[in-house]
Amino acid sequence: MCQLLAMNCNVPTDIVFSFTGFAHRGGRTDTHHDGWGIAFFEGAGVRHFVDHQAAIASPIAELIKHYPIKSLNVIAHIRKATQGKVALENCHPFVREMWGRYWVFAHNGDLKAFDPVLDGPYRPVGNTDSERAFCFLLQQLRDRFGDQAPAMPVLRAAIADLVAVIARHGTFNMMLSDGTALFAHCSTKLCYVVRRYPFAAACLADEDLSVDFSQVTTPNDRVAIIVTTPLTTNETWTEFAPGELKVFVDGLPQP
Repeated sequence: MCQLLAMNCNVPTDIVFSFTGFAHRGGRTDTHHDGWGIAFFEGAGVRHFVDHQAAIASPIAELIKHYPIKSLNVIAHIRKATQGKVALENCHPFVREMWGRYWVFAHNGDLKAFDPVLDGPYRPVGNTDSERAFCFLLQQLRDRFGDQAPAMPVLRAAIADLVAVIARHGTFNMMLSDGTALFAHCSTKLCYVVRRYPFAAACLADEDLSVDFSQVTTPNDRVAIIVTTPLTTNETWTEFAPGELKVFVDGLPQP
């Protein structure tokens, strides 16, 4: 299955260190070689990069490793195709507009017999179950709440209901963000770590590389990293429970 990576912080932060280790899973330390992508929120905009090449061989991935884009919310994905051909239009994350802001989505899993009626503005461009699920989510949210976004507790409850419906069709590990919060749902495997003061050094699991975060942060910084499997060997990662939806705001999971 695919690999997911996300970051949510309270101050704009770059994801270079985590992405460097993550990209190795796209053809070097794992067999996920059917494309990759990453999206960074910056204010009301989104920087969106996708490539149908394996992440380990992609010049665009190499650019991201050396381009310290700072963002409050980032979603990245490395693809191992289960549905849909290997093509640019099938690379995650996917991006759509709703309620006057961008939404970014990525999925790890395989949905069987999932063919919802999509009769609104949200239609798949590619032929993956993942993009269908994203369009279904947005269509259902728009049907429930119209042109105005609800308050966060109401939105969280609605997303929890909808991901439960989708997950009945198979594995549905997913990341979703509108730039203000990050929603992460686990069917089988997700974990997270919160990096905050006092910061320490971290060592990547997929490459011989470490960084001392105390040298590049302030005491007020807070960064949550959410990923399919732990990226580092010397940090304490918290596993999601199957069926759990977590919402991250300002670098912390919300109660």
